[in-house]
Order: sequence, then structure tokens, then C-alpha cells
Amino acid sequence: MAKPEFKDSLVFTGGGTGGHFFPAVALAEGAKARWGHLSIAFVGAARGIEGTKLPQSQWPHLLFEVEGFLGRSPLKIVRAAWKLWRAKLELKAQWEKHRPKAVIGTGGYGAAPALLAARSLGIPYFLHESNAAPGELVRRVSRDAKRVWCGMDAVMPLLPGADCLTVGTPIRASFLREFSKVKDLKSPFQLLVLGGSGGARAINDAMLLAAPPLLEQFPDWTILHQTGAKEYERIKDAPRGSRHQIVPFIEAMHEAMEASSLVISRAGASTCAELKAAGRGAILIPLPNSAHDHQKKNAEALGLENRAVLVSQQPNLADHIEAHAASHMANAYARIKLGKTPEFNRAVELCLDDLARALDDPGQP
Repeated sequence: MAKPEFKDSLVFTGGGTGGHFFPAVALAEGAKARWGHLSIAFVGAARGIEGTKLPQSQWPHLLFEVEGFLGRSPLKIVRAAWKLWRAKLELKAQWEKHRPKAVIGTGGYGAAPALLAARSLGIPYFLHESNAAPGELVRRVSRDAKRVWCGMDAVMPLLPGADCLTVGTPIRASFLREFSKVKDLKSPFQLLVLGGSGGARAINDAMLLAAPPLLEQFPDWTILHQTGAKEYERIKDAPRGSRHQIVPFIEAMHEAMEASSLVISRAGASTCAELKAAGRGAILIPLPNSAHDHQKKNAEALGLENRAVLVSQQPNLADHIEAHAASHMANAYARIKLGKTPEFNRAVELCLDDLARALDDPGQP
């Protein structure tokens, strides 16, 4: 893929994890469909999920060797700050000559160089915060953003001084369609297990223990288990039954989710939005050390809508997974009640409508 042409382009940035990267892709897909004449580019982190996905995609992109700050030693924080400073300077040098029309950031450390460069040059930038609690980067740059699009109302009071608008969480174009209902699925039924794009060791280890008794008790069920690439190498040879399939990553997530009668997952905002769009109920196991405990808040929000059961990560996690999964695998009514009707997602449309208005051109940016 050729290097991006930044002049008068829309620059999308967000990454490190799929929860930040996939909303950026969803917004870029929508912008390309609406404004086909406009140049679109991505900026991100070489070591984030975008470092793998962007080189395989259609999108012109620029990747930097930047790192996250949270939970790291003082020495590593200094190294991360140095890398971020260099990346910001490089972008500023390019954008002083070839100025983008706007920068759209969806959070994560991979978005830091582009958002900080845009702020320092006075380039209009927009943010999307999917979670119930804002990430550190979004919190720091939100006041100067033209708009902060929020996934849910709960985050707005946590961004004082920001111009916020609740729109929901952008999801990939593949989820913007009608989905079959849980009640219409036939045997063999599928249990889908997700640990996020990077994998989740606690969930993976617990499922290796919980899967055998579940599959023995329910012979008309199978398990499709996304482990994450690194975790896949660790557990690919672990003993498991023939009906327990493990894969490093699921590209066609919309198809996998539609084929599933029940989902076990972390509680990232993108996954929660995709569950609602697909009308699938879930057993959610929030990441316990997520920033500001936002995954727990995401899970609680879905639980209030009776779309999910919240299970805390704990030493005997396998027993809790087995108990909650069995109660739903045995009871079709419980699965249908948890799944509910698929909810069409308008977040991309609402963000792009607002983007056009903010840039003073209702027809195109």
C-alpha cells in the first residue's frame, strides 16, 4: 500500500486494541461510501492490532513505533514518551506541508501521535469514546476537540468542558444488516467464546476446563473459541474435544456471531455494540484491570438491558462459566430472553452527519 496523501484528507486514528481500531475502520468505511472523492488515511501504532490489519487492507496508512503508558515501569514510561514525541514531530513536519481536512480519533495509544499533532497545528479533530469511562488520551485532548462522540450518556459527565454528543458505538459495515433471531437457530447450537482481539489468558484457561463437562452434558452443542494470536500458540496443543474449535482470530465476526446461540466474552464497547446489533445474549467477563474499570461499566450497561450476565474474573472462573453457560445452554427460553431483538446501529451515520455539519458543508466535508 502506498504512503498516505494527507493533503485535504480525513485521517482516522485509533488502535492498540480492536476496541479502538474497529470503530475507526467503521467510520472510515462510512466516510468512503459517502464521500468517495475524498482521500482517507490511517495513522496508528506498529505494535497494535492496526500494525497487522492495515497492511492487509485497502487503506493508505502510516504506522509509528509507539507504546502505551498505563501500568508500565518508570523506565518504560520514559521510553514511551520519547517514541511519542518523535512520532508527533514527524507528523507535524508532514502536516505543515500537507494539511489534513480533519482528524478523527477513536482512542488508544496508537491515536496519540495524530491527535497531539492535530491539536498543536490547529487541525480540526473529532473524538469517539465508546466506553462508559473515557480513556486517558481522550480525557486529555477532549476539551479542544470539535466534538466528542460518545458511545453512551454515562461518559459525558466525565469529560468536563468537552462538546459531547451521544451517538452509540460505530460498528463495522458487515454488522449493518438484519440478523437471524436466536429462536430460529437449529441444532447443533454454537457457543462463541471471545477474549478480545489480543486474547484473554484467564478466559482461555477457564474454557479449557469448562468445555469438557459442558460438551458432555450438551451433545447438541459446539464451541468456537477465539484465543488471540499469542494465546493460540500457547494452547493450540492443549487437550480438548473434537467439538471445541480454537482459532487465533475470527475475521468474519458477523457470521460467527449470527451462527451462535450464546456468547462468552470480555466487555469491550465494540463487542457490546456488535452483540446488540446481532441480537445475541452474552456472559460477559470484564477485564479486571481495564482503565477506570470501563469494561465492568460496559457490562453493567448491557446487564441493565437484560442482554448480558456479568461474571467477575476470579480464581474459580471455570466453575462460574460452566454454571452460567449450562443454565442457558439447557434453556432455549433463557437464551431467547437474553438475546432479544437485534438493534440496528446508526452510530456511523450520526457521526458523519455531525462531521459534515461541523465542517460547514452539509453535502460533503
